[in-house]
Amino acid sequence: TACAHSAYPTRPDLRKEPQMADNPNPTVEGEPFVRPDTRALLDMLKAMDRPPVEEAGAVAGREGMRVLAQLADAPPHDLAVIKDVACPGPAGEIPCRLYDSRESREAGPAVLFLHGGGFVIGDLEVYHAVCTEFAHRLDLPVLSVDYRLAPEHPFPAAPDDCEAAARWLASSPAELGREITGLVITGDSAGGNLTIVTTNQLTNEPADVPVIVQAPIYPVASDLSQHRSLAMFAEGFLLTGAAMAWFTSQYGGDASDPRHTPMVGDCADTPPTVVCTAGLDPLRDSGREYAAHLVQLGTETVFLEFPGIVHGFTTLRKAIPSGQKDLEAFLDAVKLMVERYR
Repeated sequence: TACAHSAYPTRPDLRKEPQMADNPNPTVEGEPFVRPDTRALLDMLKAMDRPPVEEAGAVAGREGMRVLAQLADAPPHDLAVIKDVACPGPAGEIPCRLYDSRESREAGPAVLFLHGGGFVIGDLEVYHAVCTEFAHRLDLPVLSVDYRLAPEHPFPAAPDDCEAAARWLASSPAELGREITGLVITGDSAGGNLTIVTTNQLTNEPADVPVIVQAPIYPVASDLSQHRSLAMFAEGFLLTGAAMAWFTSQYGGDASDPRHTPMVGDCADTPPTVVCTAGLDPLRDSGREYAAHLVQLGTETVFLEFPGIVHGFTTLRKAIPSGQKDLEAFLDAVKLMVERYR
């Protein structure tokens, strides 16, 4: 089944999408709904007038993402276990972090979390608070993966590392002290892409335990260039079209490779899936397209679109407080799906 959900009330007339006509960007008439707290953040960032990531470069972009997360994300939960570990990878050890609300637990599923940041920025620290949220609300161990980043390590370094981490987690490694019976793979943006890619790899070549649920958050799943949302939200909604083009060029790879663009491959036999998108996101239509494709294939799918909010809201919950309810709705759907298939 496919379903839509909003944790934030909207007026239907404010949600009308702009007509493309001669101007692909929304103007006063027919402008999309923007939540007040989303607008406040966008106005603040505009006033700061910081150079965009495509001008600042990878190193400065990474530092900028860390600073923004420190300022704009909700505080982390206190958990029984927060431990840095490492798993073997194709180019050496991959840094990871284990989160768990319990010191010990019976055998059960574990979450593999793959962070976003355009394959170029993002790390364990940026996603620390949101990983504590996943561990707290799902009541499952969470392994966050610090995969290699472009441009220093272009495609396929990231999917190689994520697949290696998934297979390691599935093997119930002694370092984690937990018996893993199934995987829940999730992540946002670039991590949403890596979620789908990793799930597909483990569907084609199974690990020690199955992927029981995948949950990509505003993922890059298909060719973005023809999507209406890319034109609609290319400017002024945090993630820009120029930044996406830069991330894509830094990452490299061949768009015809299903480990790069997963919808060009066979998505049959995909495990139960929860997909969410943000209403003001250039990537919105990629998530919509992927969810619709899975429904057509007969995969049990929950689709959640949150109107009036921007890409990246899961790590901006202090600045956009309404995004907390959206994240909770997403995690509730994941938890429901896990309970059905654990």
